Amino acid sequence: MSKITMKTPLVEMDGDEMTRVIWKMIKEQLIEPYVELKTEYYDLGLEKRNETDDRITVESAEATKKYGVAVKCATITPNAARMDEYKLKQMWKSPNGTIRAILDGTVFRKPIIVKGITPFIPTWTKPITIARHAYGDIYKNTELKVPEGAKAEIVVTDRYGNETRALIHDFSGSAGIVQGVHNLDRSIASFARSCFEFALSEHESIWFASKDTISKTYDHRFKDIFAEIFESEYKAKFDEAGIEYFYTLIDDAVARIIRSEGGVIWACKNYDGDVMSDMVATAYGSLGLMTSVLISPDGVYEYEAAHGTVQRHYYKWLKGEKTSTNPVATIFAWSGALRKRGELDDIPALCDYADKLEKATVGTIESGIMTGDMAALSKLENKRSVYTEEFLGAIAERLKNL
Repeated sequence: MSKITMKTPLVEMDGDEMTRVIWKMIKEQLIEPYVELKTEYYDLGLEKRNETDDRITVESAEATKKYGVAVKCATITPNAARMDEYKLKQMWKSPNGTIRAILDGTVFRKPIIVKGITPFIPTWTKPITIARHAYGDIYKNTELKVPEGAKAEIVVTDRYGNETRALIHDFSGSAGIVQGVHNLDRSIASFARSCFEFALSEHESIWFASKDTISKTYDHRFKDIFAEIFESEYKAKFDEAGIEYFYTLIDDAVARIIRSEGGVIWACKNYDGDVMSDMVATAYGSLGLMTSVLISPDGVYEYEAAHGTVQRHYYKWLKGEKTSTNPVATIFAWSGALRKRGELDDIPALCDYADKLEKATVGTIESGIMTGDMAALSKLENKRSVYTEEFLGAIAERLKNL
């Protein structure tokens, strides 16, 4: 059969460790037989980031702004142990954090529902989407150790040189630590609009939660901006769609979400979204069954797997051992990106292919063939745990039939 032709390239961001290995398998077995793949390739493996002083991460984000759609493999965010292992020049920042800051987008993470793997929360009969603000807070922080006897202050100097000072803490009794975080009205407004637009497109109600009772300036600013934009721009649209926007405190949202049936979008600040997306993914099954897409306010899309680089399996693979690593989230990153490319470039065949790739993947799991992590969760009677290569082979055969 003739392959599907693409018009505009995808930005392809390669990654690290076991997910890098699986990335190549997915392309060779599931995509390239059907699609004349056109990508602008960036190697975001840790060695290349170190070699380029992390310029390649910035370049990949700029390319994403140019072409509109990207697909990203999982990458290492180095810690002290990785500094030694990879002989790094410095402890490079999270590539995801860098890309999110440049695109100023919102991350939407949604579980992949498959028959036989039921949520740990019995009431969750519908998927819960986490909308995570992707700018600022502790991910763009400044922090210092503070010696005993020192005094820490926030100092804001306006454009005319006038200073406003506020005491953080007097460390006269003990040494300690201090941290400065920030956010931008512009970014918060983009976050709000992205969330409201996504809610309308998904036809689902949206919750937003922060801690404005304690953080009466910082968190309250989020609450106010969301309320202002909703009332002036989206209330009538939500009423017409029959969905709602609901604000509550983050601790109340946690209690409500546990008792809910799902089927809502839960908007969170950056750190809250980081933590809660992992909690929701685990409760539905695993991070290996979680889609993730970064959407910028000007319509740029970056698809990725929600999980990490699967370091333990990679070390086994380096020894020549087979692993049962779950590739589903990475497959869905590719299918999501290709579908969006097809939508933007008006290529129905590419969208249809992406739908069939996802159908083949879910169908393979529901037929009883799956990786070990899913087999441990599945309640299917005929389930069979297989190595990654066998799992991808089964998907490829089903995709061929479709």
